[in-house]
Amino acid sequence: MINEFLQYIQYEKNYSSHTVLSYHTDLKQFCDFLQTTESDFKFAEVKPEDIQFWVLELMNSKISARSLSRKISTLKSFWHFLLTRNYIQNNPTLKIILPKTKKPLPAFFKNKEMEQVLDETFLTEDFESLRNQIIIELFYLTGLRLSELINIKDLDIDFEQGSVRVIGKRNKQRVIPLSSEFITKLDKYILVRNKEIDNRDSFLFVLVNGKKLYPKLVYRHIHNTMSQVSSLSKRSPHVLRHTFATTMLNEGADINAVKELLGHSSLAATQVYTHTSFEELNNIYKQAHPRAK
Repeated sequence: MINEFLQYIQYEKNYSSHTVLSYHTDLKQFCDFLQTTESDFKFAEVKPEDIQFWVLELMNSKISARSLSRKISTLKSFWHFLLTRNYIQNNPTLKIILPKTKKPLPAFFKNKEMEQVLDETFLTEDFESLRNQIIIELFYLTGLRLSELINIKDLDIDFEQGSVRVIGKRNKQRVIPLSSEFITKLDKYILVRNKEIDNRDSFLFVLVNGKKLYPKLVYRHIHNTMSQVSSLSKRSPHVLRHTFATTMLNEGADINAVKELLGHSSLAATQVYTHTSFEELNNIYKQAHPRAK
């Protein structure tokens, strides 16, 4: 039954492979707690007390509130699936309450830090250097996720309209505008790429051997480059996504527009950036106003 549930969230709900793996791990841990195997798991016999005792054990193991919340959510999703498929009559997770988690404000790079990085001239004819510069600017201009960026193909770029089409979570497509200045840089990159690499995949960003970029390489490049200008502990592609959203809202962009550009399914996911913007505004106020010190 666990396998059927995992196939359901992967193929019908379009959850990412990472999420499916996390759900599988959580369910396996719960089976271990019940001293049973996945194949012998008698889900219909599980009582609310069994789940409560597991939660208590997890809390005693000093697990973070965020991890605990995810594991409880896994069980809730699993039994909801069983209930909708009429495999059970009662849901033992109904009275299990998710712990409150304090979400940290998303980290973001300062404008002057981004300017330092983006002020690098595009006079280089070296393929890898040009590609890496384009990648950072594209992250900052669009707020793309890492997986979205490495999956962009040449055909996704509309040079006349000045936009890029991306496929986000759950295969949702969205079109993001690009500046004319960036389109010019992108055109130059493609010319250099095509000149230097003969046999290549159809992806926009490729390795020197023509193969598609892999996430770890992009992460390492972003981390190393931003380390030169920022003291943030996190210096990842996702921080550039946070930077895009925070910059847009700080400059007065409509939150619904930012939501669409980021590809968020709900406004709640975007609203966290308004808190970041307020934090920044609050710090400026405290530094500038004599009565606020």
